[in-house]
Amino acid sequence: MALYKTYMKTQKICKVKFELSAEAAAGAERVWLAGDFNSWSSVDTPMKKQKDGSFSVTVPLETGCEYQFRYLLDGKRWENDWAADKYVPAPFSNTDNSVVIV
Repeated sequence: MALYKTYMKTQKICKVKFELSAEAAAGAERVWLAGDFNSWSSVDTPMKKQKDGSFSVTVPLETGCEYQFRYLLDGKRWENDWAADKYVPAPFSNTDNSVVIV
């Protein structure tokens, strides 16, 4: 799992590449990224499966903010990104959400 950040010099935007490793995906066929930036939609931000079994997607985010997120595997299982910048308690469950700071 990894987060790669590319800051735009002329805009207050950071392109964040979210990457879920093949090991973390554990054979999933489809993965979605859900978080504050897409109203926690479980379908709006699908991740592309790579040849090695990992998944990735790049999302432009406004800088100076923190965004909570999680990965949804095959529409059934939620997974955190263990390379996240930090974790915060999820408001509706006894788990944590991953956080990216840009």
